[in-house]
Amino acid sequence: MTEIDFAQLDTYARYKLMASLIVPRPIALVTTLGVDGTVNAAPFSMFNMMGEDPPVVMLSVNKRQDMVQKDTATNILRTGEFVVHITDEAMAAAMHRCGDSLPPEHSELQHTGLTATPSQSVQPPRIAQAPVAFECVLHETLETESRYVFIGRVQWLAVREGLVDTEKWRVRLQEFFPVGRFGASFYVNCRDRFAVEAHEGRAPALSATASTVIDEM
Repeated sequence: MTEIDFAQLDTYARYKLMASLIVPRPIALVTTLGVDGTVNAAPFSMFNMMGEDPPVVMLSVNKRQDMVQKDTATNILRTGEFVVHITDEAMAAAMHRCGDSLPPEHSELQHTGLTATPSQSVQPPRIAQAPVAFECVLHETLETESRYVFIGRVQWLAVREGLVDTEKWRVRLQEFFPVGRFGASFYVNCRDRFAVEAHEGRAPALSATASTVIDEM
């Protein structure tokens, strides 16, 4: 094993190692509202769920080196509201372009051709092309020297028609193709899936045909 003492590394080296080894990461495409009503949209891969009772998600937004705060952080701190979207293959390119550097009064939705649609429980709109949208209010904020960590409490969920069986509350995973963040500038899809079948007395076997298991989750 290569042994690495993190105390001996600078911030950038730690980031490169962690961001390329803790993969794949889900991507939150987050919409917020600027003070003038501009809809801001930005992707973040330091994101995940934290629990279901209460239903909370975590979003980490780094502070820029020029000390100018990112629009997403500014808007969440001011309004306490945001919408987290899960990106699928069809909108991956637009999601990536939402990371372009734009002035606060220029909406990334107009920049990328994505469409805003009203939310049900918060002021920031949802993105119509996204298969999943979690409407959130700010539950708690953690701050370090390098970033803000926003913990959002989910108020409302909107999913693409047919993606959820609302009688059994099961997601039809065979119809869900989100993308994740890999190391450097790479992304991954979710098409190569497998199930792990446990067998008594021997190591679990991997199966590339996971459709039955996926249907039952």
